[in-house]
Amino acid sequence: MAVIQKKKILFISHEFAPYNEETDFAKILNMLAVKSNDSGYEVRAIMPRFGAINERRHRLHEVVRLSGINIQVDKEDHPLVIKVASLPNARLQVYFMDNEDMFKRKTTFHDENGGAFDDNAERTIFFCKGALETVKKFGWPPDIIHVHGWMSALIPMYIKSHYKKEPVFANSKIVFSVTKNTIKEKLGESFVKQIIASSPLKEKDVELYKNGDNTDMFIGGAKFADAAILGDSAIDEKIIAAVKPSRNKKVLNFNPESDDVTDIMELYSNLAGK
Repeated sequence: MAVIQKKKILFISHEFAPYNEETDFAKILNMLAVKSNDSGYEVRAIMPRFGAINERRHRLHEVVRLSGINIQVDKEDHPLVIKVASLPNARLQVYFMDNEDMFKRKTTFHDENGGAFDDNAERTIFFCKGALETVKKFGWPPDIIHVHGWMSALIPMYIKSHYKKEPVFANSKIVFSVTKNTIKEKLGESFVKQIIASSPLKEKDVELYKNGDNTDMFIGGAKFADAAILGDSAIDEKIIAAVKPSRNKKVLNFNPESDDVTDIMELYSNLAGK
């Protein structure tokens, strides 16, 4: 008798309750992961190991077999350390990407005076590339990749361009969720050049991200994804106008104050062919 393989869902986000909560959607991601796990999916999550995440309290430990990758950002190599913990309310694993220079600081995107970190662009590229390289090293092909938030917004583009021939992503369907703008500062005028310098990409691949602001990051992520979730009532009108449903793209409006994730679970099921 043939063994039926479980469908796999991977969550990639800079926020995920209870570890880091920038918006209400951090709790929704936790809820979706738990519900997916309970519904028979095989579930994993990847996020940065920001300095505010307490390793002892959350019982993080290094995964030596996954660590040791070097991630190139703007022609410089940065070592990647992978740590793992079990989600407190479910038997599923959350993988944390760690790097001394990128994530050890006590705050996430702004310094103690409220100014944006000068290297947020490099940190974004490092996280997006590092997450995909980690999945390659897993050898764990996800059926659905739920990508959330502006810091992860390059991932749909990478999968549809630089990583499109990677067997691990060959059958992956990408869901991208958009929330309200949480960072006002642009990632810098050289952001697109940094992306191109970090991967064999062309300008047409990264054109949607050219302004390097929160809105363009969301539009880019949603445009390259197979489905988009508009997960806040305060989403920029420019994003709503740019991300339209079509025959090839499902767009789902979702209220993050709701505990009812039925529509998102149905979206997963349809995309995974479950």
